[in-house]
Amino acid sequence: MNAPDRFEAILLGPGEKKIQEEMVPGQPNTAEFFVKKEDHTLGNMITSYLKKDPNVLFAGYKAGHPNVPEIMIRIQTNGTMTPKEAFVKACKHLITICGHTGREWQKELALRKYADQSEQSGNGNGGQGSGNH
Repeated sequence: MNAPDRFEAILLGPGEKKIQEEMVPGQPNTAEFFVKKEDHTLGNMITSYLKKDPNVLFAGYKAGHPNVPEIMIRIQTNGTMTPKEAFVKACKHLITICGHTGREWQKELALRKYADQSEQSGNGNGGQGSGNH
């Protein structure tokens, strides 16, 4: 089979950079960011956030061939910040959101485990018998 090994889709090779920035000639305040080992999930999240930024005039992404795990994100700003600053700001925001989501998930998981333990030890009624007196 010609398919690459699964790990090749997520792990960077020796000397391989995760992100490469290229300014777009002839278009002011415009850059393309090539992000290796990523797909539509990250491209959509980053560009969705960028489109909400009032300093960003354009944000879009494209993914090439499905067997090539790389996306290209193009950003054009109004000049008050560089495309790189907008990109970094979006990434930091998404990291914050993901961290918050992870912490909330862990809290809910702990509460669910506690509730399950309470139900098992008290037969689901807080240990007060059957309630049929």
